[in-house]
Amino acid sequence: MAQERLGYPTQKPLALLERILSASSNEGHVVLDPFCGCGTTVHAAEKLKRQWIGIDITHLSISVIEKRLRDAFPGIKFEIHGSPKDLDGARDLAARDKYQFQWWAVSLVNAAPQNSKKKGADGGIDGHIYFRSGARTTEKAIVSVKGGGIGVRGVRELANVVDREKARIGVFISLEEHTQPMVKEAAGAGLYDGPTGKVPKIQLFTIEDLLGGKRPRIPLIERAFKVTEVEDMEEQNELDL
Repeated sequence: MAQERLGYPTQKPLALLERILSASSNEGHVVLDPFCGCGTTVHAAEKLKRQWIGIDITHLSISVIEKRLRDAFPGIKFEIHGSPKDLDGARDLAARDKYQFQWWAVSLVNAAPQNSKKKGADGGIDGHIYFRSGARTTEKAIVSVKGGGIGVRGVRELANVVDREKARIGVFISLEEHTQPMVKEAAGAGLYDGPTGKVPKIQLFTIEDLLGGKRPRIPLIERAFKVTEVEDMEEQNELDL
């Protein structure tokens, strides 16, 4: 089903997984998917009021599933095991695999990761946040993640990417603290006058900021995966991912 596609070549239709789970389990049973990819099985399990456990090796997959579930089931609660929980864990992940670090960091701002598992040039884009600026107008914010050395150049490059992609906002995430020249450069990019007021066009965050609860100022945030339908659920359970 083209409208459900999230970029995974092995993705199955949601209706197919619902049929399989309905035929093989009852409400309250536990469904395990040890290679959960983009999360169709856990989506179906949640919709059918099963408990579930999903496992995947990449933070890209986990980020995709997080976004998918939060879009489809507003207010859902689940736990994620194996991802960094503090700054030391973030530093360790960045040192071991910069791509996994980027995919994990993107999930901290509830953004959609770049729709690719390929490691390589990303054009300065690690994720997108989509939002509404009008009844029929969808805008986007560009997310850029840096796990290594940072400087004014990185902020300037993000501003250029925002302009190139015709985005409205740029979110710069770094492991290290920002320098005063970086803060000045971001401020010089100006403001975006959105539907809920003016916000900085370029917004800077450290991983420590995000772990502490700070979030980008994005007006009227919409679901990043626009094709994901919001499911009508009477109640949500504490679940494990």
